[in-house]
Amino acid sequence: MNPDLASLQPYPFQRISVLKAGVEPANKPLLSLSIGEPKHATPQIILDALQDNLLGLANYPLTKGTLELRLAIAKWLSQRFNIAEHNIDAEKHILPVNGTREALFAFAQTVIDRSKKNPKVLMPNPFYQIYEGAAFLAGAEPVYMPCTAENNFIPDFAVIDAKTWDDCQLIYLCSPGNPTGAVVDEEQIKLLLSLAEKHDFIIASDECYSEIYFDEKRPPVGLLEVAAKIGNTDFKRCMVFHSLSKRSNAPGLRSGFVAGDAEVIEKFLLYRTYHGGAMPPPSQAASIVAWGDEAHVQDNRKLYCEKFDAVLDILSPIMNVQKPQASFYLWADVDMDDEVFTREIYAKENLNVVPGSYLSRKVDGINPGKNRIRMALVATLDECIEAAERIKNFKSNY
Repeated sequence: MNPDLASLQPYPFQRISVLKAGVEPANKPLLSLSIGEPKHATPQIILDALQDNLLGLANYPLTKGTLELRLAIAKWLSQRFNIAEHNIDAEKHILPVNGTREALFAFAQTVIDRSKKNPKVLMPNPFYQIYEGAAFLAGAEPVYMPCTAENNFIPDFAVIDAKTWDDCQLIYLCSPGNPTGAVVDEEQIKLLLSLAEKHDFIIASDECYSEIYFDEKRPPVGLLEVAAKIGNTDFKRCMVFHSLSKRSNAPGLRSGFVAGDAEVIEKFLLYRTYHGGAMPPPSQAASIVAWGDEAHVQDNRKLYCEKFDAVLDILSPIMNVQKPQASFYLWADVDMDDEVFTREIYAKENLNVVPGSYLSRKVDGINPGKNRIRMALVATLDECIEAAERIKNFKSNY
């Protein structure tokens, strides 16, 4: 067995199952704000494209996908992030993947050089646990960058010492953040790009929540957008990860892409060719349609805006919780032990949430998720309102 498997920690939902074992929930319909699985309807145009292209199942797909798909992605990237079309080469800069989870994990296996002493992978804390597992199984040491209210839930790159940067081979950036919803701004990305150039590491920017935001005039900035703006039009040391799961309510489609540095894309394509990561032809056809349509994405944002406004109207007076800059999560301070809160609200209100400490790691005696919970506003508006009312009732009676 691979000895690095022993370093993997249980996934948060495994730990929650243990936490709730033996608890008899209240006699109410179960409501869940735990798993970040979009529940809005998958757009009909995607379903139709899948149906219309089922004959494609008779063919083996290429790992790099069809040129039509890569052109559709290139066009979307150019328009969404204000990058000149000629700077994004669909042949060199883009690779379709089967969802960002698979790609984020596999990417570390490609770029980490085990032969170098003390390879490190930096990541935000709290974080998406795939980053940590990817680092361990690539033979690297995870380094957790605390994201707290004091630093607006954004990693403070300036406090990391030069030796750590020298050992860093890869940094995972998550913007908008999971679970915090915080957005890394242009100046912070410029700083990170300068550090990557100085210390020679790769930036993997997980931007899968980039299309769920609340101000149509101010969408979250992207890594490639900033790189191009400062003249790095080759996107050297830059890789972004995007998905249709959240943007288009199609988590089961398992469709996304990576884009950036052509030399890194070439190596990642080689890895994935052996890994067997080709996207099925019907999924590629549906993805072309999805990346080419913005109307359903705007409608999606409106639904989330309604839910955030309604839920925060109920919760803001009774607990420390703010509307995030983006994403569909609330990262709430519950002013009590987060494990106790999670277990007790399940028992008394039959409501599922995620303890913040399960999404973080203790560093220097501090777990930045302690006494916080993550709530995913993915259910219907009425269910989210009912969930907020149950939290209000729990808080007033506990």
